[in-house]
Amino acid sequence: MIASPATDAPHEVIRLEGVSRTFPSEPPVHALRDVDLTVRSGDYVAVAGPSGSGKSTLLNTLGLLDRPTSGSYWLDGVETNGLEDVDRTWLRGSRIGFVFQSFHLLYHRTVEENVMLGEVYRRGDRATRRQRAVETLQRVGMDHRVGFRPDRLSGGERQRVAIARALLGGPSLLLCDEPTGNLDTANTSSMLDLFDELQDQGTTLLVITHDNLVSRRARRQVRIQDGRLTETDESTEAAETTLVLPTGGDR
Repeated sequence: MIASPATDAPHEVIRLEGVSRTFPSEPPVHALRDVDLTVRSGDYVAVAGPSGSGKSTLLNTLGLLDRPTSGSYWLDGVETNGLEDVDRTWLRGSRIGFVFQSFHLLYHRTVEENVMLGEVYRRGDRATRRQRAVETLQRVGMDHRVGFRPDRLSGGERQRVAIARALLGGPSLLLCDEPTGNLDTANTSSMLDLFDELQDQGTTLLVITHDNLVSRRARRQVRIQDGRLTETDESTEAAETTLVLPTGGDR
C-alpha cells in the first residue's frame, strides 16, 4: 500500500539523492551523474540544457518511466526504487500530470472529452468527472471551447487543453517536456503566463526545456550538462544566450 503524505504543509514532491543512470555500451553512457534535486509543493522549477545533456533521461526517471542505476528517488514521500511495476504505474498515474511538446489529443473527441480522458488511469469520481473537466478548463481559460474538437483550435489552445487534462484529478506534480516546442512566440508567451498563474494557485511545476527564455520564467532554474545538475540564478541566466537545439537525439 502506497501511503499519502501525512501533512498538508509544503512538503517534498521530488527528492533525488545521488541518482545516476548508466546505459550499458562500450564505453558506457553516463546519462545522469550523482544527481541531487529537491522540489517542494508549489515550486516552479525549469531544467534547461542542450541536446545530449541528459534531459530526456531525467524526465523518464522523474516520470517513473525508467529506474536509476543507483541512488534514490522519492515522489511525494514515497521511495520509488523498490516498488513493483504495478505500484510504479499507479503512483505515476495518480501523482504526475504529463504535458508534452506534442499535444496527444484525440481529434475525434471534443475538448471536454479529451480532458475527461485524463482520469482513465486514476480513481476519480466518474459521476463528477464531466463537471470537474469543465472546471479545469476554466482554470486554463478554455471553458469557451468545451464542445470544440482539437482540429478547430490553435496550437496554444491545444496545449491548454493538454494541460487541463494533466491537471484533472489534482496531481502532485505537473511534469512538462518542452511544452512550448511547437508554439510560436505569442503562444509561448501566453503559455508561460499560464504557468505563472498555475504556480500562483499552488501547482507544482517542473519544466524540461532547451530554451533559456522559457527557463528564466520559472521561479527556480536548474542547468543540466553532461548528466550533472547545477542550480543557477537569474543573473547567471540573463548573461547567457538562448540555446539552439542541435539536430539529433537527447539522452
